[in-house]
Amino acid sequence: MVRSNPERAEATRTALLDAGRALFVSRGYGGTSTPEICGAAGITRGALYHHFDDKRDLFRAVLMREARAVSAAIEGAAPAQATPRQALLAGSLAYLDAMTVAGRTRLLLIEGPAVLGAAEVMAIDASHAAGTLREGLAAALGAEPVAIDALAKLLSAAFDRAALEIDAGSGAQEVRSAMLWLLERVLGPAAASQGQSGVADPEEKM
Repeated sequence: MVRSNPERAEATRTALLDAGRALFVSRGYGGTSTPEICGAAGITRGALYHHFDDKRDLFRAVLMREARAVSAAIEGAAPAQATPRQALLAGSLAYLDAMTVAGRTRLLLIEGPAVLGAAEVMAIDASHAAGTLREGLAAALGAEPVAIDALAKLLSAAFDRAALEIDAGSGAQEVRSAMLWLLERVLGPAAASQGQSGVADPEEKM
């Protein structure tokens, strides 16, 4: 089958993203060169610079793709008819699960801030997982007298730390349980949420 120009362009871009991701994970950003990325992708350097400004731009695109994947996992975790509270709890576990994909924690939480700077990585996160967390907290807490933006940032930092702990080899189940415990205390009593929707809370399945 002959591919159209847009299809070939997308295939080239995907090959560069895949090759870049693999090398950034195995060697780190600083240890990876653009010729190595092109060689791994089977693509010329001219093609790389057609799609990306430079290695940093490619790295940013890799991070954006990882962030979108995490956000999609969170958004798809809530069962049908879930209450805001149940959706938030399910999404929290989905975040920790999504971050166990090989190399993802290193890319998003270690290499990302070092290469792009904390402010840019936080902006990426705010448009994806952290933004979903903020929306979930706002829906679940309603009129509670708390600054949702500040609370979301604090909890986001806690979830990132939990992902790093799991990646470093700490007991995944213990970390997951601790994060659910923390979130339960933030949300307060369940208020018979299961009875309202017929959906069990995620911690009941652990």
